[in-house]
Amino acid sequence: MRISIVIPAHNEAPFLKDCLDSFVAQTYLPNELIVVDDNSSDNTFDIASSYSKKYDWIKVFQRNSADEHIPGKKVVDTFNFGLAHTSEYDLIGKFDADIILPNIYFELIVNQFQANWKLGMCSGLLFIKKEGEWIYENIADKNHIRGPIKLYHKACFNKIGGLRPGVGWDTVDTLLAQYHDFDILTIPELQVKHLRPTGHGYSSKNYQSKGVAMYKMGYGLVLTKIGVLKMAWQAKSPRLYFQAVLGFLKALFQQQPKYVSKKEGKFIRKYRWKGIKSKI
Repeated sequence: MRISIVIPAHNEAPFLKDCLDSFVAQTYLPNELIVVDDNSSDNTFDIASSYSKKYDWIKVFQRNSADEHIPGKKVVDTFNFGLAHTSEYDLIGKFDADIILPNIYFELIVNQFQANWKLGMCSGLLFIKKEGEWIYENIADKNHIRGPIKLYHKACFNKIGGLRPGVGWDTVDTLLAQYHDFDILTIPELQVKHLRPTGHGYSSKNYQSKGVAMYKMGYGLVLTKIGVLKMAWQAKSPRLYFQAVLGFLKALFQQQPKYVSKKEGKFIRKYRWKGIKSKI
């Protein structure tokens, strides 16, 4: 299966070499790896370029964008910039530059796609280093495919309409995949090292954007409160809960455009309530 990977990268110099080394060491190499340097002020571009000179399947592009950090949207816009430069593929991946893959990562995942024609998305699990040990990054259930290690079958990616440019893009895509009757799968033995824990440098504005994302995914207020309460509990941050609910209410009052149609939103709410009831 032909694999194209896009890595959006902004000031990733401390992590990029280890990340790219893990791609080079794969037992099943991607057909192409595209690194998009998005306005970096460090030597991200130079590091990526040194790999592109050694490996003809690694390509590097530069994208000029605003310096303002726009959660979700900026990374998706950068991914889409790279996507426009991809060749023909069967599997398309959106990966971060601060991860280290086990060397059998793509080999095992390709086996899963070949064994199940309904499989739309697949990944390993993210682990972070804490007190000298690599432990599961417990901010999502282990059946959730995380944003830094997304791999889609082309049919699924096209059916869901690509990635939504905003916070929550890496949740709504899994929900839409299931809406369109695709399977999603995480492989527990594929333990990916996440060198920079999720949430590093989050601000109140970032917290509010989580509530906005839930509004755009069609959650409704009660589901949003339950969802952000879980996030706040895991992050040990009561402020996250109140800021996220405030973000939802602002989006509701402003009637911001949603990521999903009414029919898709109804499916998402039903799916989420089913998941909550199964844990009671």
